[in-house]
Amino acid sequence: MASALLDTDTRSELIQGIDPRVQDHARRYLAVFRHLTCSIITRYEILRGLKARRATRQIARFEQRCQHSEGLPLTDDIIVQAAEVSAVRSQEGQLISDADILIAATALKHHLVLVTEHVNHFRRIPGLSIESWRV
Repeated sequence: MASALLDTDTRSELIQGIDPRVQDHARRYLAVFRHLTCSIITRYEILRGLKARRATRQIARFEQRCQHSEGLPLTDDIIVQAAEVSAVRSQEGQLISDADILIAATALKHHLVLVTEHVNHFRRIPGLSIESWRV
């Protein structure tokens, strides 16, 4: 098992608790690594959605879980990596959202596996290690 960065969809799934496979994988991961790691972009995406729905209880629960997780900030190195990824994808006509590129660049710069359910989407980024916790 490698150190991982959770994409927004996986982090959101852990909040909702619908898929027991994801919950089980997270428990096994935490037994080894002791905390979950996300990009600050994932924090933004989740909070944006919860606040738009005025999901007060879920916001409080998410904030509590964030205190026990590592949130990786954007750095200049990550911005430069993301710009390179974006330029290559654009030149090849394979656009990826800025948020996803920033999350992927964070994983690349920190040498982390990106845990996502959008495996095919992120597979277009060279050098990015990807896995799903739904298998």
